[in-house]
Amino acid sequence: MNNDSLFRPFKLKSLDIKNRIVMAPMTRSFSPNGVPTPDVAAYYRKRAEGEVGLILSEGTVINRPSSSNDADVPHFHGTEALAGWKNVVDNVHAAGGQMGPQIWHMGIMDNHQSGWLPSEPFEGPSGLNRPDNNNGKTMNDSDIADTISAFGQAAADAKALGFDCVEIHGAHGYLIDQFFWDATNKRTDIFGGKTLAERSQFAIEVIKEVRRRVGEDFATIIRLSQFKPSAYNSKLASSAGEMESWLTPMADAGVDIFHCSQRRFWEPEFEGSDLNFAGWAKKITGKATITVGSVGLTGEFLAAFAGESSQPSSLDELLRRMDRGDFDLVAVGRALLADADWTEKVRQHRSAELKGFSKEALSQLV
Repeated sequence: MNNDSLFRPFKLKSLDIKNRIVMAPMTRSFSPNGVPTPDVAAYYRKRAEGEVGLILSEGTVINRPSSSNDADVPHFHGTEALAGWKNVVDNVHAAGGQMGPQIWHMGIMDNHQSGWLPSEPFEGPSGLNRPDNNNGKTMNDSDIADTISAFGQAAADAKALGFDCVEIHGAHGYLIDQFFWDATNKRTDIFGGKTLAERSQFAIEVIKEVRRRVGEDFATIIRLSQFKPSAYNSKLASSAGEMESWLTPMADAGVDIFHCSQRRFWEPEFEGSDLNFAGWAKKITGKATITVGSVGLTGEFLAAFAGESSQPSSLDELLRRMDRGDFDLVAVGRALLADADWTEKVRQHRSAELKGFSKEALSQLV
């Protein structure tokens, strides 16, 4: 199919990108003691040189004592880590790309396989990271207020360092998502409740604080998912109406773009329509959306990380939906991790040169 729709410019507030391709955030754990190295900068620069329009960084944690369970996940706080990120974004800009950090708090986590632990217990809405699994403390009012402030500070730092946007990580069973999910949020205060809309209050307050700190003209993204790594078939919103009650207040609070994570982008979100998550989010809110999930590869990412290899696949269905206007941007993960030149190969119809993905690609930063 004609792939022109993937290579049209996109402008929104502080974003002015050359095409519709986004490098999806992918945790790499190559930042010792939380500090991004020159190798991290070179890794992102190569994707910019390969003509990726917008790069979203791996998750980078905010300034809370237990925001991470991994000593080698990058921080987005502290003089040394922020200097490392300044080097990253300067390299991306020098190569003609644009970039935003994904700011992150992991919430309640399982202990890391390395044995490393943060200085304080993991924190979350109710001490749970999945049903009946308590591995941390329940956040009190002060913890919540300080965490909201830390998200805002990270966003302000992103703008000050010269990033082009910021993404809030609200997906995949991490802190914000733990507030959304009734299985991990048992609170009875304003941050809990029986409905998804009620349990979204923490996310709304984070978004408001981020917007307050960056101003109206700085593009703000939130990444969301229905599924959890511990519950692949979970759906926070079981109907379009419930999704509307979830997403509309976040749009009103200041979200410019919804980054809608699925395992497979082509799967419909609700019966009676072939719209995927990003398609419904755009229809409901009128905001721009990013679709993601096994773009350009045969297998989905969870199976790949378990050892299943993936091969290049057709983009025809993606292009059909994009031409229809279902979503605005397309996030590509594993295909770009394996091949920094994936974007240019797609643009030039060099499909025979596209690479597959194997788990071994995770063990190196290239």
